[in-house]
Amino acid sequence: MRRPASVQALTELGRVRLSQNFFLREFLHSEIADFHGLANIPDDPDLAIAAGQRLCEELLEPLHRTFGKIWVRSAYRSAEVNGFGNALQRQGKAGYPCGSNEMNRARHIWDRRDAAGQMGATACIVIPWFADRSAAGTDWRALAWWIHDHLPYAEQQYFPRYAAFNLTWSEAPLRRIDSYIAPKGCLTRPGMANWDGSHAEWYEGFPALA
Repeated sequence: MRRPASVQALTELGRVRLSQNFFLREFLHSEIADFHGLANIPDDPDLAIAAGQRLCEELLEPLHRTFGKIWVRSAYRSAEVNGFGNALQRQGKAGYPCGSNEMNRARHIWDRRDAAGQMGATACIVIPWFADRSAAGTDWRALAWWIHDHLPYAEQQYFPRYAAFNLTWSEAPLRRIDSYIAPKGCLTRPGMANWDGSHAEWYEGFPALA
């Protein structure tokens, strides 16, 4: 599939159904692109669709079935949009939380494979069911460990507002969790003592995986 060259072609791309409850269009929204008049459109739609399908089918759908509504806060970024945001981020401007294009290949840039040739995709999401509990004092690590124990994620990265988090699927999963919510830093990664085994004590009262 070629990069869309018309409104009609872009409309058809947005109508691609990645999984039962998710269409590509909701993952293409970008405030950076909207504000600065940039086109957040995949150069390689087939690769973006393939990576997005795996993200949705293996991670987002199980979360949707288990916890209900999922709000997609930020997901796909074209290399142009991400690179633009990263340049402003490095200048210290607020509102441009974009890592480098190299770091975001097979993460937010779905249509670029990583340096090892692996496919991947990231979406920053909010789960309202958990956001309400987080606001009432539930530790972000409860959700992080639930996902760690139940789903084939590659990376999780948590942020303070609404307990939003980056959730990544990859052909070569790192299985690493980091957070900007206290306690900040790396919660777990392969080789750490807390990586293996069950962490069920953290998420007592959570629904079972649907």
